[in-house]
Amino acid sequence: MRSWHGAAVTALVTAFVLTFLGVPATAQAVDAIDAWGGVEERPCPVAMPSGTTCGFLLVPERRDVPNSRTIKVGFAVRRATPPSGDSEDPVVFTGGGPGSPSSPLTGLLAGMFPDRDVVVIEQRGGRYSEPRLSCPEIARGMVATLTAPPKGTPTDTPKDTQKDTQKDMPEDTGEAGDGAATEIYPGILDEAEACLVRLQREGVDLRGYRTAEIAGDVVDLRRALGYQRWNLFGVGYSTRPTLRAAALDPEGTRAVVLDSFPPAEAKRYDDAAPNLAATIAKLGGTARFAAMVTRFNAVPAVFDTRDPINGRRISLRLTGDDVATLVEEALHDADLVPIVPALVDGLADGRTGLLRPLVDRMGERLTSRDWGLYYAVQCQDEAPFNDFPGDARPRLSAVVADAAVCGAWRLPPSRNGWAQQDAAAQVAAPVLVVGGQLDPAAPPESAGRTAAALPGARFTEFAGVGHAVFLSSDCGRRTIAAFFDDPASTGAAACEPGKAPRPLVRPGDVLLTPSAYQATVTPALLAPGVVFVIVAAVQLLAGLVAPVRRAARNTARRRGAPAALSVLAGLAGVAFGGLSALDVSGRAEPAMLAIGVPPAVAWYGLLIVVATVLSGIEAFRLHARAVRIVPVLTGLACLAWFYGWLVA
Repeated sequence: MRSWHGAAVTALVTAFVLTFLGVPATAQAVDAIDAWGGVEERPCPVAMPSGTTCGFLLVPERRDVPNSRTIKVGFAVRRATPPSGDSEDPVVFTGGGPGSPSSPLTGLLAGMFPDRDVVVIEQRGGRYSEPRLSCPEIARGMVATLTAPPKGTPTDTPKDTQKDTQKDMPEDTGEAGDGAATEIYPGILDEAEACLVRLQREGVDLRGYRTAEIAGDVVDLRRALGYQRWNLFGVGYSTRPTLRAAALDPEGTRAVVLDSFPPAEAKRYDDAAPNLAATIAKLGGTARFAAMVTRFNAVPAVFDTRDPINGRRISLRLTGDDVATLVEEALHDADLVPIVPALVDGLADGRTGLLRPLVDRMGERLTSRDWGLYYAVQCQDEAPFNDFPGDARPRLSAVVADAAVCGAWRLPPSRNGWAQQDAAAQVAAPVLVVGGQLDPAAPPESAGRTAAALPGARFTEFAGVGHAVFLSSDCGRRTIAAFFDDPASTGAAACEPGKAPRPLVRPGDVLLTPSAYQATVTPALLAPGVVFVIVAAVQLLAGLVAPVRRAARNTARRRGAPAALSVLAGLAGVAFGGLSALDVSGRAEPAMLAIGVPPAVAWYGLLIVVATVLSGIEAFRLHARAVRIVPVLTGLACLAWFYGWLVA
């Protein structure tokens, strides 16, 4: 029985929680907070909507070990203003990954659920929790791997030699099979081992960072905050601890949304290549995708960029498998999904410059994820239950890297892996599963089958969307919000999930050029075109004003060129600028600028030719003023810039 001292501490902690977070008091809250389940206040680590408070949930590092040390799990609560009846049933959200932060999405979630309290909980070991398992060493190792060829591959290493390069490890430990473990990346392995040693020296027990513990944190947070029940919302990886938390806490779970849900039987690594191939087939690009992989595997692309870790200039060596990995990751990015068909087609023709936006996003991915947490989860809960077949094509770099790191870390596999099947059978709350048509990580076909087997669950697929529906689709956000408003309803959808939020950019829809993306990153590159249009506007204005001035002075036009030449030249230049801007900003799919411009823009270059020729006739007539040469020079410079760089 808890002592009077423990009871007093519990009461004080509860009072603090209720005062600090402003949530309704319940008798259940007093009984629920145990020796660990308290909270402590802290400043919010990122910009938050008004009415948001932040804190740490105090939990054991390992619930299965007596007297385990206490760690801190970050969370934030955005209170609905004014409070409504819905605020008593808040939405709690956990980010994906593993290792992706949740807090930066608080504003988006507050907009989705304005009448509800919104709770975001970080994953233990993540960026806004303590300790943080960041492992920048692994990010450095990944960059190092791409700057040099791998050490041995199945295509250039004899079969028996390949076996010698593998680690000696029992079958059930989850080490990669023959196909993946043979491609050992020294940079990743060395840095992964360095990170492992550092974390162990800091006293981190990696066995405490897995799905079961993350699910337990969600349950503990509800009890600590005093909510009688709430709605669970997970995306990608976090759908797994979300589903498990619903099974652990049926009384506290009102409804569940699983966005981009990988089903229980899914094998993340074994299924990666087939799932990507199936997604590319939906886009009608199977042959071009195969040609792209073959081309870059035969002759890897050397790509100059900046190291995302230290900012230094480096040259990346990207094989076809590396490029396929970048395409797979692009299908996780709402901004890049629409351009994948045209992008693959261009890359199949060897247009290496089109990789720039994908490489830039790769840098963001490397620095935004906490790799120590990612591998702690993957190496215990996912990798041990995959076979890593060596004949998988394309051989995705992420799969090979994860196999190598998990082989080096040698963490014991979780007893039941994700234990999703048992968890799903115990979930009594209504469940909505949403999936993107073009999601290679959680294909809607398999997620739909799993949803059909869940009691009280329903599934909605969203056209033209990749991973994380709620980030890509307004219809997806409305559908999720409507479900939480009335989980029992089976009425009409809140919108049209079969209508893609953005049109796909197909081959032929875009004039492929890497210059468009470079100009969006560095607008100064547009200077020649901007100067030309400004000069043309001045020329047009001068041509229109000249007759009026001459009439006012009552002078003859002996020395003045016909005003029509100046007006026509200026009009052509201004028309070039106006039509180009209209096509780029008004009529084109915004994502198109990552790989090119509307095809009509190339024809607008003829207006530069017309303006330059007319300006030349005016400039070289007898007795013309010297200033007339300016439009000619700017026109010639613009022609060189336009055809030599922009649409080249």
